[in-house]
Amino acid sequence: MKLTILGCHSATPRTNTNPTSQVLEIKNHTFLIDCGEGTQVELRRNKIKFVRIKHIFISHLHGDHCFGLVGLISTFRLLTREADLHIYAPKGLKEVITLQMKLSDSWTNYKLIFHELTSTSSELIFEDEKVEVYTIPLDHRIYTNGFLFKEKEGERKLDMNAVLNADIDVAYYRKLKQGFDVKDNKGNLVSNKSVTKPPNTPKRYAFCSDTAYNEAMLPVINNVDVLYHEATFLEKNAVLAHPTKHCTAKQAARIAKQANAGTLILGHYSTRYDDINMFKEEAEVIFENVELARDGKVFEF
Repeated sequence: MKLTILGCHSATPRTNTNPTSQVLEIKNHTFLIDCGEGTQVELRRNKIKFVRIKHIFISHLHGDHCFGLVGLISTFRLLTREADLHIYAPKGLKEVITLQMKLSDSWTNYKLIFHELTSTSSELIFEDEKVEVYTIPLDHRIYTNGFLFKEKEGERKLDMNAVLNADIDVAYYRKLKQGFDVKDNKGNLVSNKSVTKPPNTPKRYAFCSDTAYNEAMLPVINNVDVLYHEATFLEKNAVLAHPTKHCTAKQAARIAKQANAGTLILGHYSTRYDDINMFKEEAEVIFENVELARDGKVFEF
């Protein structure tokens, strides 16, 4: 998995910070998560190919998470995109985008497929042979979801020394990777586990966008490898968190600790703060393994 942060600040764009957007590369997919203003510029800056983006996940309809989408859709059209584009978003976004397309007479020359989300419980919204994506219901001022991205277990790995010593024909290698016992060149049955190794442990990434402190999400994100969680405020401004349905860095750290997450990535910082290192310092009082999202930063895990 590779995570590229395109933007990680709240509210308004500035010359040196962008609102929320990120790209997750997982099992040959390039998923765009949220699409604040400036997203397509940051995609170019980070050399992420537009053509590889076939699925976009929007957490909620506040502008700092989706106002860049109509521009990106328009740019895809101008670039004569042909591939289908799937958008997973709260009900209402389809109406917004299609009205813009209608009034500007800018209908796409590719298929735009909206998957409208309304459920208040976690649901599977995407699946193929390698990846599953679930919603994470959050507690914000409007209907909001986070997203859990899960790798499926891969194929077993060949222990080539053991395979060659067992005299197994190359025609059976595929079966071995799929976990089957096979016969050697003499017709003897060879146990799969004696000539293969377990696959890599599947990775899981949870993106938790704008939300108040919300322990209800814990069953969905339990034991994730990496948790991205909003931390809009520092403790000195904690009084602002509850009415705005946001979190402090320490609250995000409590969620990470209770979820037994491997790593916590903080983001969605209020632009009132000049030094975001203070978020890391406050969170580390609760949870040890804390990273800070920064525009353009890349995480590989």
